[in-house]
This record gives sequence, C-alpha cells and structure tokens, in this order.
Amino acid sequence: MVTEPVDDIAAPGTLIRRHGLVTRIWHWVNAVAIFVLLGSGLGISNAHPRLYWGRYGANFDHAWLQLPRFPAWITIPASYNLAISRRWHLFFALVLGFGLLAYMIGSLLNRHFRRDLTLRRTELTRRHLWADFRAHLNFRFHDPERPRDYNIFQKLSYIVVLFVMLPLVILTGIALSPGMDAAWPWVLDVLGGRQSARSVHFMMATLIGLFTIVHLVLVILAGAGNEVRSMITGRWRVPAE
Repeated sequence: MVTEPVDDIAAPGTLIRRHGLVTRIWHWVNAVAIFVLLGSGLGISNAHPRLYWGRYGANFDHAWLQLPRFPAWITIPASYNLAISRRWHLFFALVLGFGLLAYMIGSLLNRHFRRDLTLRRTELTRRHLWADFRAHLNFRFHDPERPRDYNIFQKLSYIVVLFVMLPLVILTGIALSPGMDAAWPWVLDVLGGRQSARSVHFMMATLIGLFTIVHLVLVILAGAGNEVRSMITGRWRVPAE
C-alpha cells in the first residue's frame, strides 16, 4: 500500500514518495552524460597527459602533474581518436549544461531545493554530525522518524556537487572552447588562463567521478533494488531498522 504520511513518519515496509519527476529525469540524463563525458575526457587527456598552471603549457614546459595514459577499455572511443572523443565530449557537455539548468529551474519551482536540501542548524552541530557518521558506519542511512528526508551527508554532498563541482566543470569547459573564448574572453581571465582552466576542469571531473563511485557504493549498501526503483517510480520503501 502506498501512503503519503503528513508527518513523514512511516512504518517499515511502507512505500512513500521520495523523488519528484524532475529529479528522476535529470538523474538518469545526468548519469548518461557523466559516463560519456568522463570516458571521452580521458580519451582527450591521452592526447597530452600533462597539466600546467597559467596561460601556456607545452611539451617542454614544467607540468605540475603528469597523468597516466588511460587504457582503451575506459575511454570513449575505445581506440585512440581525438576528434571523435571531442565530438562526444562537446555534445554531452551541452546535455550536461542545459540539463543542469532545467533541473535548477524545476527544483526551484517544485521547491525541491527548499524541501530536501535546506540545511538546518541542528544538523550542523558536532553531535548530530558524529551521530550521523556512526549511523553510516552501521549501514543506517535514514532517520526512522523522518525517512523521507535526506541525511546531512547527502545534503552536503549534493550541495557541493550541484553548486560547486558541476558549475566549475561547465565554466572551465567553456573556457577551453575556442568558440566560447571568442565570445566571452573574460572567462579565461577569471580562471587565470587556459592551462589553469584545464587543470581545474580535470580536478572537478575527477571529483565528480569519485563522487559517482561513492554514490554507487552507498546505493548498493542501502539496498540497490529499493534505491533504483525510487529513482524510476519515485516510490521508496522504508527499510526495517
């Protein structure tokens, strides 16, 4: 039986509505975009696996980081082809950017940000953070009294991804596009030059990749079937303690 508890208290086994339509659509579109962007980005990196700071950087300049050559099974396409990697990357960069914009607008209109991502003062206390951390160590990821709510670590991670990592990876991607440079030359100035933009772009992409891995691990630990169903239908079954 599906119920919509007014006070968010629901017995274990009860199906409750947890994810709205806008969130679910964006989640799956974003999942595909991130997968292709990371794979094609690694293919692009193989063309020159060195990172620099400032405006310029080439073979004989000092690189702050020497990247490995990524294996074919993890790049898009599997065989080295810089032109095709760039095409995949550019197309799904547009998907990522406009998808994020649509999600932001939709989440403001349906109050998803206010309802699910607002940080309460009590959640940021040392006592609450420690209690939530210990609960995670015991594989308990929701509050039995408010099962619909995101826990504090979900809120903090989603806020950082949505309002720091994704905007930065998009902004630095714009700075790396010659066409965008011609239209908005100030972007490179703000970021400290093309090579700085490339370094920040790679760092943000790496953090997004790590977040994705941790996210998938936690989905499995929390119950993959229940979590995936909730992101398809919006309905989440309250687990037993």
